[in-house]
Amino acid sequence: MGIWYATREDVMRALDSKETARNAAQIDRALESASRGIESLCHRTFYPEQATRFFDWPNGQRAAPWRLWLDASELISVSAVSSGGATIAPGDVLLEPNRYGPPYNCLELNLGSDAAFGGGDTHQRDIAVTGLYGYRNDEAIAGDLDGDIASSQTSIDVTAAPTLGVGSLIRLGAERLSVTGRVMKSTAVTTTVNLIAKASDDVIAGVSAGFAVGEIILIDGERMLIVDQSPTSLIVKRGWDGSTLATHVLGSTIYAQRTLTVARGVLGTTATSHTSGDDVWQWTPPGPVRTLAIAEAVSTLTQEHSGYSVMLRSGESGGERTRDLRGVAALREQVYNSHGRKARLRGV
Repeated sequence: MGIWYATREDVMRALDSKETARNAAQIDRALESASRGIESLCHRTFYPEQATRFFDWPNGQRAAPWRLWLDASELISVSAVSSGGATIAPGDVLLEPNRYGPPYNCLELNLGSDAAFGGGDTHQRDIAVTGLYGYRNDEAIAGDLDGDIASSQTSIDVTAAPTLGVGSLIRLGAERLSVTGRVMKSTAVTTTVNLIAKASDDVIAGVSAGFAVGEIILIDGERMLIVDQSPTSLIVKRGWDGSTLATHVLGSTIYAQRTLTVARGVLGTTATSHTSGDDVWQWTPPGPVRTLAIAEAVSTLTQEHSGYSVMLRSGESGGERTRDLRGVAALREQVYNSHGRKARLRGV
């Protein structure tokens, strides 16, 4: 799968859908389609990718021989530049527009230096730029690694991390990982009270430390959503995710979704070993982009149920009243206006 701009859990919450293998596959397919569609709409990718990319020189940009337009290869940061095989010092490289980037769509040489582009045997791939490509690298700590992992390991345990889901892009040290699955893991914590099969019995007393609001927990066969907590209790929504209310006796083990299946060393990074307690950083896509990804996925899924046969609203050419997809179209326009890469005219 590619990098998504929302998670499977985002779409499930929007649809108020319980998790099954069947609908998970449908949601994943819809998210993949939505994410690639957003990139096509905006003419850019948003996730951070470590890479070295090559540019011809001269390449028709000679109006300003100190300036290299990056076009779709937008930069978040740069770590090395060379031209004609000669290294250009980092201090001689300027990223533009400096007033509001990243993303940076232009690389310039400091005119106060002796640096210059060119000098290769041919114009082909004369300039090499190594850096972090993409829109922005907005990250927040989502949790901690719970146990050492080797470079080949594709299943990792984390502490309470309610914002992570299938499709999340995370980082451990310099390595980026993509979450492709998530299952329950024993927290080694047990209930200290009995729970009856009643939605109003929503306080798990004597349990709080190590859990987080927004986490989904499992007791016996019933899933629960933690909606609040005090220093000594968890307040939960019972029968979550389509599970059935049940009675639970004192001493029942509490499980939480803390085991992640991951793709290692993605987006130009290298899989390596990590130590228990390392911070797990989560990349956050731009808010409007995430919203559109959820909306497009929901639209795709609901249209599948209707066989992609959507009639007009009442009063529109005499059609029957049904779903109105103009809200999604308005979202597309909003995202393109706020985050789309617009056409640029070059001087010749």
